[in-house]
Amino acid sequence: PRLHRRHGQNERGIAIGRKNWLFAGSDKGGERIANILTIIETVKLQGHNPEVYLTDVLTRIQDHPEDRIEDLLPWNWTPAKARCEAA
Repeated sequence: PRLHRRHGQNERGIAIGRKNWLFAGSDKGGERIANILTIIETVKLQGHNPEVYLTDVLTRIQDHPEDRIEDLLPWNWTPAKARCEAA
């Protein structure tokens, strides 16, 4: 039941923005919006703040080793504060 309730909350957020998303500019723009919203919702489901996650990942990704890119996925990601405490 708890997951079902959470699922309904996600649908409300999508429904609220629906009119705004009509103006994505193109099909590609719509795809980009769908991709970023998927990332944001996945980050939320992992219990992280999307703004903190995106800021950290976008800052780190350029210098992050390619063979460890999975470290930056929402379910593997560790916030900077926790990384500093572990070091």
